[in-house]
Amino acid sequence: MGRAYSACRAQLCEIGRIDSRVMSLRLYDTMARTVREFTPKTAGMVGVYLCGATVQSQPHIGHMRSGVSYDVLRRWLTHAGHAVTFVRNVTDIDDKILAKSVEQNLPWWSLAYANERAFDAGYTALGCLAPTYAPRATGHVPEMIELMDQLIGSGHAYTGGDDVFFAVRSFAQYGALSHRQLDDMRAAEDADVTYKRDPRDFALWKGAKAAEPQSASWNTPWGRGRPGWHLECSAMAGKYLGNEFDIHGGGPELIFPHHENEIAQSQAAGRPFARYWVHHALVNMGGEKMAKSIGNVVSLPAILSQFRAVEVRYYLAGSHYRSVIDYTPEALSDAATGYRRLENFVQRARQRVGSESSVVTQGARLPVEFSQAMDDDLATPRALSVVHETARSGNQALADGNDAVAAEAVLGVRAMLNVLGLDPLHEQWQQSAPGSAAVGQAMDTLVAFVLQQREAARQHKDYAASDAIRDQLATAGVTLEDTPAGTRWSFS
Repeated sequence: MGRAYSACRAQLCEIGRIDSRVMSLRLYDTMARTVREFTPKTAGMVGVYLCGATVQSQPHIGHMRSGVSYDVLRRWLTHAGHAVTFVRNVTDIDDKILAKSVEQNLPWWSLAYANERAFDAGYTALGCLAPTYAPRATGHVPEMIELMDQLIGSGHAYTGGDDVFFAVRSFAQYGALSHRQLDDMRAAEDADVTYKRDPRDFALWKGAKAAEPQSASWNTPWGRGRPGWHLECSAMAGKYLGNEFDIHGGGPELIFPHHENEIAQSQAAGRPFARYWVHHALVNMGGEKMAKSIGNVVSLPAILSQFRAVEVRYYLAGSHYRSVIDYTPEALSDAATGYRRLENFVQRARQRVGSESSVVTQGARLPVEFSQAMDDDLATPRALSVVHETARSGNQALADGNDAVAAEAVLGVRAMLNVLGLDPLHEQWQQSAPGSAAVGQAMDTLVAFVLQQREAARQHKDYAASDAIRDQLATAGVTLEDTPAGTRWSFS
């Protein structure tokens, strides 16, 4: 094995050296407006808080970009040996949920729970690891009351009417994340301005309203009411990650006012809060943000009826997380074709040289160029170009009969795809892979029968019939490869 393995590694050096160094991740920090070296608060441990869904409606592909983007970050951190605590909250009570529940004649909590389950199903379908914790806003009212009590006691918050407001002028750093000046900001539109000392003050707590159901309010020392949108995230992040944690993520539309307000209310209460602010870009359609309010959304079930979930994940992961994706069916189709090329190489190499799931382990066979790309603010387009180059080298090795190089290449491809949650031989993707399960068994039987006919034609030197069979299979999407060990087939 020694000389063959050395030769294999030497050839793969043309693609990328094997990575055995310590990770040096750099992330774009919205607060600093630059790419920063990532250093966790506690060595070997990383806390991540992601603003999850406000569950007033079913998910669309734009929502899923958040799930995939931070799942890739989490997997890369885990690959480096960090123990990651990943928190993704659920906003299950707010103005939009209450309004939608009236439109649909459903209890607000029923609507919220059904949509929460739909989001979870979407994340799972696209291979996103389950969060360490998925707290709901309605389950953390005591923590919110405690935080409000601190802020009122220190003069950073006050009661007005039945509401509780944060006094933005009491926090000198307000606007640091969004790089805005307070005097240039418009009034916060979250509550009646009548009771605000400053129009830009935002609601921590909203007093109960007669038109809203009794179940949508909770008792506090300041009267019954429900959470303001911003308060909940500070309370939940503090409970599960502590007063200071590593990474806070979310979409760019949350930078102001949501994340700005989280910082203000947390730091005003003496909590340092997030050390790095990471924001992913949106999915657009027709040049506009994909949103139900605009009417340009493409539902996740509609997409999954046309493309496999792994292909959708590949599409979302294939763009840099800070680059806008302008969705078109053609772009998704092109991405699916690209993934199938990688999948076909893995399947062909597996048939030739073997590659079982157990060989893909943490830290296995990552080319330096791949790791450098991932360390460079998660540059997944560059990382995937290394994957494709490795697959091309492996395909050439299969054509040349160089099984040692092909074996190393397929392990490299699988290891890289595994980091991205895209390994074709992972159990989740095997369930939907072409030629799998019952469909796969039927295909195996049918193709084997046709190949017997083709072999019989060749034995009788009826090459016209043999070629016709090959052409018919090619039309059906089945590619044949004649090898010394017999004919192999795969989906093209």
